[in-house]
Amino acid sequence: MTHGMVNDPIKRSSRVPRRRGINYDVGTYTRGTNQPSSRELFDPETVRKEMEIIQSELHCTSIRISGRDVDRLVAASESALQQGLEVWFSPALIDEDEHAMLEYYRECAIAAETLRRQGPDVVFVAGCELSVFMKGILEGATSFDRIGVLMNPWRLLKYTIRKGSFHWRLNAFLSKALNVIREHFHGQVTYASGTWENVNWDLFDIVSADHYRDTHNHQRYREQLRAYFKHGKPVVITEFGCCTYEGAQDRGGYGWNVVDHGHSPKRLGEGIVRDEQVQVRYMRELFDIFQEEGVDGAFWFTFAMPSYPYDEEPAFNLDTASYSVVRSFKGGRTGAVYPGMPWDTKASFVALGELYNRP
Repeated sequence: MTHGMVNDPIKRSSRVPRRRGINYDVGTYTRGTNQPSSRELFDPETVRKEMEIIQSELHCTSIRISGRDVDRLVAASESALQQGLEVWFSPALIDEDEHAMLEYYRECAIAAETLRRQGPDVVFVAGCELSVFMKGILEGATSFDRIGVLMNPWRLLKYTIRKGSFHWRLNAFLSKALNVIREHFHGQVTYASGTWENVNWDLFDIVSADHYRDTHNHQRYREQLRAYFKHGKPVVITEFGCCTYEGAQDRGGYGWNVVDHGHSPKRLGEGIVRDEQVQVRYMRELFDIFQEEGVDGAFWFTFAMPSYPYDEEPAFNLDTASYSVVRSFKGGRTGAVYPGMPWDTKASFVALGELYNRP
């Protein structure tokens, strides 16, 4: 289901990606609105300080700001623009149908255009991996149901025979969404695609993919990446990253799935051993590939994951299963590296700053 290899007659020069970015979550509901948000507390002053740190210490030039609440998206974006960061405005409404999504995009597009008039460096991201996170493209009431269909070839085949290709439904929706968005937003628009999605990139200004490397695509990773260049548009990696334990590099985008959510309190599965250098090696290896292949930009996933907090007890240290470059604290504890912030840095924080500070 991934893109096949294409002949690329254009020689792309090795260069540091122009957009050196990171993902920043203002709060989403990936497990349903009856479950806690991925960011329960949203303090504008903390956000402002984090944007300053992201620009000055991580040397980011761009930031992808994701979440459900439009006011939070706008507040974080304003702080980022004040730091001179290019904002990738990325609204995230999970497990809703087409009608709700289009109304939501209308509201978000109006807000994003107001931001763009304040500072022109705003890109609208028209959804993320919608075949999984939206109702109606694949079978299933929740994103986890749809992931199950996607990962089971027989279920996917049976659903395709009954309903037709989900790629067609995805592109039909994206076309409608673009009409709504462009009516109100007049900047560049892209879509954070999954590697299994065949997107009609003629609709968009930038080709973007959440492109993780794992044990299944390790040998074909460059081949998959090169296929995105055939559209003749800038190619940006909207997500890349891995978690903080031995073997996480082989799980890529599914590395989070080692937490036992049925246990109270939540805990890691058996045999998970923390190793911050796994993140560092993965980060450096993929960033070198992006530089060699000439991508226009890349966004590490992610800055912070407060819903996976640090704990002194290894079995309950959910930060081990996090993609973040900082380890978040619970209970009002603050860090030592940046006093007053609700987190401390990890080895990947320093490594990312070094990579993004290349000339």
